[in-house]
Amino acid sequence: MSAAEVAIAERVAAWGAGLAGGAVPARLRTTLQLALVDFAGLCIAARRSPYLIAARDGWDGEGTCTVLGHEATLDAAGAAFVNGTAAHGEDFDDTFEGTPVHVGAVVLPAVLAACERFGGSGADALRGVLAGSELSCRLALVAPTAIHRAGFHPTAVIGALGAALGVGTALRLTSAQLVDALGVAGSFASGIIEYLAEGTWTKRLHAGWAAQSGLRAALLARQGFRGPRTVIEGRHGFFHGFADHAITPDYGELLGDLGRGWRLERLAFKPYACGTMAQPFVDCAIRLAEAGVDPGAIERIECRVGEGTVHRLWEPLAEKRAPSSAYSAKFSVPYCIAVGFLDHAAGLEQFTEARVADEAVRALAARVDYTVDPLDEYPRNYTGQLRVTLRDGSVHEDRQPHLRGGAREPLSEAQIMAKFRANAAFGGWPGALAERLADYCAIAFDAESLRGLAAFRRAATT
Repeated sequence: MSAAEVAIAERVAAWGAGLAGGAVPARLRTTLQLALVDFAGLCIAARRSPYLIAARDGWDGEGTCTVLGHEATLDAAGAAFVNGTAAHGEDFDDTFEGTPVHVGAVVLPAVLAACERFGGSGADALRGVLAGSELSCRLALVAPTAIHRAGFHPTAVIGALGAALGVGTALRLTSAQLVDALGVAGSFASGIIEYLAEGTWTKRLHAGWAAQSGLRAALLARQGFRGPRTVIEGRHGFFHGFADHAITPDYGELLGDLGRGWRLERLAFKPYACGTMAQPFVDCAIRLAEAGVDPGAIERIECRVGEGTVHRLWEPLAEKRAPSSAYSAKFSVPYCIAVGFLDHAAGLEQFTEARVADEAVRALAARVDYTVDPLDEYPRNYTGQLRVTLRDGSVHEDRQPHLRGGAREPLSEAQIMAKFRANAAFGGWPGALAERLADYCAIAFDAESLRGLAAFRRAATT
């Protein structure tokens, strides 16, 4: 690329800088308000979890920024890291419907921390969240499945760039500074998917790490630190480093109607606390159970699946049928189907060590098998299909044609608020305090500052 050519980051930065004083479309404002309350509830739900306490206590950086549900305050990067880790920790956070990337758990904590630290208004925060979220969604469409195939977690690597643009937009960086922020964030991005091997905790920190990476990149750029303007499309750029080269990037998905259309309209809110592609299968299991299919009479369950989901949610099959940890169970479709049949639910209570060890759950999960369907629409669409054979030879089938909670069947505001209240209760917060937090989320984007976040610091031991 010659110096005269306009780089992708320059076009994205010009768009982000142009948002700084503009109005946010009403429908997107509503989406982001719901994303904020969903995010807040998840932060409270995770606040007493061992992984979250370790993340908080392992951050060596004092400051004045709020960690929701904790008395301790941290520097802006620390607050972004811990809040992002909390929001993504139970895999119950929002996701982009089109190719999977988590958005709110990265962009929201980064922008909130930056605005709290540097005096940004609620309107600044809203525009920043809008910019960072839209970029994250568009980057996810450039080379579908390629990032996973290369061994990276899209939320972790895409999120760093989304957070950088979000924070930079909120802090009103110039277009040139935003280019530098994106360039720096490309070198900060990280997050491999080897967490799949043993159900360990590293995926949980990916959103938080991306949030703090993007924030730090924006702050460096604000001080004049330079980053490559060809960070996205360059010979050694983002998609060279983080994506399978067999899939050619389509940058038209990123730039085509930027400024006119909104991919963020396809942000989905999860009804279940597990991997995105497992959710339609849970719907099928619950419907069949509620229709009278007896889990104890099941001989086998056959699922038709998208090839791109196999390496994360179906293999190794022995581990997926008998997860080694509660966290591993979140990425096991056999386990999720089993609790759907037995509990008619797949909430936080279904992903505990005690429930994962239950013999009835394991016995049913062991009867689940899969076949790759070459016609499956993944990653453009997430579907579920079960064929259940009972011991008497009878067969029962169900199909979920899309992700419930997504664009085709969105959760209502009442359902998202019910989820928020359940998550706050799971985190041990008094109901009155949870309602105050919900009320704050409803007006936060109208506030003169985000100092009101300080009202929601509460010791994790209470």
